[in-house]
Amino acid sequence: MGSTSDLPVMEKAAQLLNDLHVPFEMNALSAHRTPEAVEEFAKNARQRGIRVIIAAAGMAAALPGVIAANTTLPVIGVPVKGSVLDGVDALYSIIQMPPGIPVATVAINGAMNAAILAVQMLALSDDALAESLARYKEGLKQKIVKANEELKEVKYDYKTN
Repeated sequence: MGSTSDLPVMEKAAQLLNDLHVPFEMNALSAHRTPEAVEEFAKNARQRGIRVIIAAAGMAAALPGVIAANTTLPVIGVPVKGSVLDGVDALYSIIQMPPGIPVATVAINGAMNAAILAVQMLALSDDALAESLARYKEGLKQKIVKANEELKEVKYDYKTN
């Protein structure tokens, strides 16, 4: 993430990865304040065993693109809502990448979907993870089914005038 102020957003991704037993690391790296560290992270990620990178940033949100420019690993960008433009600035910064430097981008503050997308990528070559992901998605479905059944029990007394 671009700074530790992004942690409240990224905790959702961390929790999902943890729940699915996907090893991960978290770093605070700034494309503008620590560009050398970002470049080193990205260039060495594959040899350290990283297979997908989720990069979150707000405002100018250069981090996902700089990482993508320095690695061949898939990069998923999470635009973080800032104080001035509500994250739209970050969204545009992340999705407007030049040809050859793709960054898959999720919704503003969409860390949960970034984690799910990363797990889907990893599950392409990991059957056990694919099964865990399928169970997770089935659980999402069951929550809605249960909520819908509970709504059927709610009764309203409609009055007409």
